[in-house]
Amino acid sequence: MDFKDQIKQLSERVTKLKENIGTEEATKTAFIMPFIQALGYDVFDPTEVVPEFTCDLGIKKGEKIDYAIYKDGQPIILIECKNWKECLDGHNGQLYRYYQVSNAKFGLLTNGIIYRFYTDLVEPNKLDNKPFFEINMEDLRETHIEKLKEFHKSYFDLDKILNTASELKYTNEIRNAIAKEIANPSDEFVKYFAKPVYTGRFYDDIFCQFREIVKQAFKQYMTDYVNERLKSAISPDVSIPSETPATSTVESSPCECSEADKIVTTEEEMQGFYIVRAILYNKVDDINRVMHRDTQSYFGILLDDNNRKPICRLHFNRSNKYIETFDAEKKGTKHLLTSLQDIYQYADIIRTTIDIYDA
Repeated sequence: MDFKDQIKQLSERVTKLKENIGTEEATKTAFIMPFIQALGYDVFDPTEVVPEFTCDLGIKKGEKIDYAIYKDGQPIILIECKNWKECLDGHNGQLYRYYQVSNAKFGLLTNGIIYRFYTDLVEPNKLDNKPFFEINMEDLRETHIEKLKEFHKSYFDLDKILNTASELKYTNEIRNAIAKEIANPSDEFVKYFAKPVYTGRFYDDIFCQFREIVKQAFKQYMTDYVNERLKSAISPDVSIPSETPATSTVESSPCECSEADKIVTTEEEMQGFYIVRAILYNKVDDINRVMHRDTQSYFGILLDDNNRKPICRLHFNRSNKYIETFDAEKKGTKHLLTSLQDIYQYADIIRTTIDIYDA
């Protein structure tokens, strides 16, 4: 099992077991130790992972931090642990003090779900107040997994991590600031975008009006941007197959032609198709194997253009939209969609369907 699969498996474990975990020690055993193990360090080898690592603070002797990860005989990461139910905000003080008396270059504060990585970007030998990298095991992102991989024992390169840490820190902070403004735009943010299109004075009621307009404009922009990216990355370079078998030599009757004319492939259906292709991009050996056939009642997405290999069906012909997924017995289950992006919620099921056909 590769690193990405290990982290995703641990993510599933966290979601499944967390309600059964009641203490900090149980959090360490169930979540944090497997996380350290996934990074390639042997939690049972005291030359690699030292529990209750001693950090003498001036006249205070025997002060301990939960774990220290060693590499080449030197501590590289100090780890402070909390119960999974605890919010990590305000808990980095102890890690901050221990960092000053250690040779470790990184500090890690975690509750087994959130992992916050710190270093000394602002002032040498003093841990920064803000992490330069954070990963949430219940909200994994591919880019975060790739960044986390740099801390794996096999890939650990101190200079490489430090070279990107500063950029990563400020990129994340700016990204969070943008997300905050989009969710609840400040007056300055609203005025910046409204001023070029509105020449009047900005009274309170005008701010309220344009605040909602700015929020909606950004939502529309992000939706359009995602759709365009999917189209350009995974273009539909195959033609839409006809429902009539290609080998048929029977001339279609006027009735049959009129039935075919009733099939209209919508832009939303094609966008849904692109999303499914994106989900399966690294799953199938050739993305052109993922094809589509439209019918009057549903938009079918197939593997190998084979009706016996349905990947999923999009039911977009009514006011409520559904995606229908299939199990090993090809039994379909419909799931309500509030937006096209909801298709990503069923990515694991869609990928599993491919495993069934390619087994």
